[in-house]
Amino acid sequence: MEKTMEDNTSDEYFEHKVIRADPKQSMIRIDKFLNDRLQQVSRSRVQDAIRAGSITVGGKQIKPNYRIKPGDEIEVVFPHYYSEDQNSVKPQNIPLDIRYEDDDLLIVHKPAGMVVHPGVGNPDKTLVNALAYHFGFDDLPILEGNTHHQVGLVHRIDKDTSGLLVVAKTDYAMTHLAKQFFEHTIERRYVALVWGDFDEPKGTIEGHLGRHPRYRDKHTVFPEGEAGKWAVTHYRVLESMYYVSLVECKLETGRTHQIRVHMKHIGHPLFNDLKYGGDQIVKGTVFSKYKSFVENTFQVLPRQALHAKSLSFIHPGTKERVHFDSDLPESFEQALERWRKYLRDRQSKKQL
Repeated sequence: MEKTMEDNTSDEYFEHKVIRADPKQSMIRIDKFLNDRLQQVSRSRVQDAIRAGSITVGGKQIKPNYRIKPGDEIEVVFPHYYSEDQNSVKPQNIPLDIRYEDDDLLIVHKPAGMVVHPGVGNPDKTLVNALAYHFGFDDLPILEGNTHHQVGLVHRIDKDTSGLLVVAKTDYAMTHLAKQFFEHTIERRYVALVWGDFDEPKGTIEGHLGRHPRYRDKHTVFPEGEAGKWAVTHYRVLESMYYVSLVECKLETGRTHQIRVHMKHIGHPLFNDLKYGGDQIVKGTVFSKYKSFVENTFQVLPRQALHAKSLSFIHPGTKERVHFDSDLPESFEQALERWRKYLRDRQSKKQL
């Protein structure tokens, strides 16, 4: 077999490859060429990726019958496919809060406390188990995300984060969405309640994110870029309540715990985020009444205050941009109202 030169990069959602054909490469169809070089990727998936615009040659889109020429530079973006036995994911009849569904995809609202996919300590009762039951397992594409199963999921959110997820129902839709994640054209907006006040109404947090060298269940920012993967979060303050702030976060990249780690990094951990220090009083007084108020509010919202509020992307079928939005969960709203009332009471006492 003639040699090719390859450059590989990967993300939680996709794998990006640049393959350079040998100067003596024979002119064969691109689907056969890539099928020989990409493990677990069939010729039909290659053809789906070409139709989705996820395979280009020399930076240009091609047709499925394109023949490779010597020296061609082929760029490929694929979702992470999972190769093990599909039966390892058990379908379970778990209620799903489906906000939209058509032949290509569905939008599901995941409640806080629900694990997205099976893993150590969570073998079942996950969103993936529920999706496997909802669709009939054999109808769903299977993705690889780190070492975990993802059934039709192009992205994910943490167990104790609520909000919207897009689920692909076909290989073509999955590849099309993975390409959008790669190009940063999928717009994901989150709402978070964080500790403290901001000097500026908006900003951008940048830095390499990776697993903490000492605490392996946490992630951290590596300011010098000596480890981790590049991550970008844009934020703007929606409401300032002196002790806490309600912020909107727009993700440019999709790293593990990205918003939680980035906000911790700039001194504004998420309210009641146990893993990153937000379950302590970060800003406020030492008075017992204030401490009691905060602890009671922790009980009202017993998880990190983060909600995946909206999604916007190009629909794989219609090729038009679609937008989906969700309200904050009731417990999140109750926590906000408690803080607003506390601030009003504090301001009124100052005026007396």
